[in-house]
This record gives sequence, C-alpha cells and structure tokens, in this order.
Amino acid sequence: MDRAVTYNSYLKVDELLALQQPRSEGPEHDELLFIVIHQVYELWFKEILHELDHVRALLDVNDAHRAQHTMKRVLTILKVLVAQLDILETMTPLEFQSFRLRLEQASGFQSDQFRQLEFVLGRRSEQALDRFPAGSRARAALVIRLREPSLWGSFLAYLAREGYRVPAELLSAEPSDPIVASPALQQLLVDVYKTDAKNSEMCERLVDLDEGVQEWRYRHMKMVERTIGTRAGTGGSTGAAYLRTTIAPAFPDLWAIRSQL
Repeated sequence: MDRAVTYNSYLKVDELLALQQPRSEGPEHDELLFIVIHQVYELWFKEILHELDHVRALLDVNDAHRAQHTMKRVLTILKVLVAQLDILETMTPLEFQSFRLRLEQASGFQSDQFRQLEFVLGRRSEQALDRFPAGSRARAALVIRLREPSLWGSFLAYLAREGYRVPAELLSAEPSDPIVASPALQQLLVDVYKTDAKNSEMCERLVDLDEGVQEWRYRHMKMVERTIGTRAGTGGSTGAAYLRTTIAPAFPDLWAIRSQL
C-alpha cells in the first residue's frame, strides 16, 4: 500500500536540502547564501519559462486576456528576482573572495535556463550553443528554443490573425533570426495603440516584460561591479563590463514608437 503524500514527500524536501554543498573549507559562512540564491534563481527561471510557454500557447489560440494575466505573473516573479539581489548584496566583497576561488570556472554565464529565456524573448545566437557540451540536457533544450517561435514571433502572428498587415518578411522569418527593428511594423504598432485598446494593453505587457528583464540585468551588473569591481568573471567573461553590454531592449519596435504616441 502506498504511503500517504506528505509535505516532505510531495516537495522532496530531504533531496532539496541535500543539494546545497559548499566547496570551501569550514565551509566559509557566506557560501551557503551564494548557493541558495543561485539555486532559487534557477527554479524561478524554470517557472518563467513555463509561464512564457503558456503565454505563447494562449496567443496561438487568440486568448489575449489570459495571456495578459499570465504575463502579470511573470512580471511579479521578475520583481522577486530583483529583490533577491538585495539579499546577495549583503555579502561584502571580502566575504565573496573567501570562497570565490572554489568556483573555478563555474559562472552564471553558463546558466542554460537564462539563455533559454533570452531565446524565448528573441535574442538568439547559434554561437551560444557552443558553450554547452554536445549531448547535454542544456544544449538539447537550447536547440529546441532556437528552432521554435519566439514570444515576439507569436505576438506578431497573433496580430496578423487580428487583421493587422504585419510585414510578410517578419512573419516568414526563420525562428533563429534575431529581432531587427522595422519602421513598417512600428507604424502598425502606433495604429494599434491609437485605435485598439485590447491589443495596446498586450503591447504594454510586453514592454513591462522587456523593462523587467532589463531592470534585472542592470541590478545584476551593478551587484557584480559592487562585489568584484572590474575583475574578470569566473566563467571567462569580462564580468561587469560584459553584463553592461547585455542591457538592451528585446523588443526594439515597442520602444522606438514611444515618441510617436
């Protein structure tokens, strides 16, 4: 007879608590915080990907209302991600240096789930696959993301079904193509804002999402700068200097039209 489901068995608490394994001697006090924060980030990335996949599915069946509701959940999660940086910033540079060498080449630069999030938003590059071993779970997941429509692509297809004349070259673009600003699309979006309350709200949720991701990127960059200064990142990146280059809109057309509204 099967045992009754308990809080512990349902959430796999014993297994979960066994996953925090500091590598420093002692171990150093602050390494546990570092591990917990980043494991929690990975769990939230998993949930965001889950929710954005749902948004795309809802747009595919023209359910803009529920898509917006789901987007609001993602925006709330992004606020939690930013707030977690406040906790991480309670660790001083010296406290981080006490165990940093134990990280060796481990780096957030290697988070495939955050890379998946970038791919979902349309910031895609086949070169990103080279950072993950052939045959790995991470690479397989990124290949799928690279080949499926982005959230932006799903939104444009939705607008076309709503009767808008979305430029054909945008609708037929390969999923792996990066998003490029389009003056023709921008004029269409201006019309959406001025004449279509329902879909202008959907546009605003996409702007909220884009801004939320940029806010997290900025705060993450400042946290890294505050903690290690101009040092190189542990994964081989240039650290804060690299992170600064990533703070850019995922949906440039929605930002380009702000002065036209």
